[in-house]
Amino acid sequence: MLVIAASLPIKAERLQQVIDAAITMSRATREEAGCIEYGFYQDLEDPNRLHVFEKWESGEALSAHFAMPHMATFQAVIGDAIDGPVAARRYEVASEGPVMPE
Repeated sequence: MLVIAASLPIKAERLQQVIDAAITMSRATREEAGCIEYGFYQDLEDPNRLHVFEKWESGEALSAHFAMPHMATFQAVIGDAIDGPVAARRYEVASEGPVMPE
């Protein structure tokens, strides 16, 4: 399983446009084969920062996601809306379980 975690600083004047595009992107992405979880979340301390959390069954599923038309549409919207460095990391996960053992 792959986990992707990213943080996107967004220009304040473009925030609502990016949020609308992120909602559309999330809905389409969750329908993709191999997508386990996908969502954008607004930072509680900096409302102009969005976080992305994704879980994928495989690298192939993630690669297919990058080729989807809704990804190209989203990239076009956020292209000039980013306001600083983007932090994005990919994690390869061998196992998953509860935080607190039962």
